[in-house]
Amino acid sequence: MITRDMIIGDIIRNHPETVPVFKLHRLECYECQIADLETLEHGAGHHKLDIDLLLAELNSACSHST
Repeated sequence: MITRDMIIGDIIRNHPETVPVFKLHRLECYECQIADLETLEHGAGHHKLDIDLLLAELNSACSHST
């Protein structure tokens, strides 16, 4: 399960199926060096995204890949 306090880079490395969700929200995290330092909640806030919606979509992507 992906949580708001996880590091974005870790999410992408451990759950590559989430990349389309990041792309959908125009988060180029998979190409950003800060992704290895930034939490999902901070990144969502910086880009003015609803963290709860983003979490739901990321977790849904993970559950559909199993």
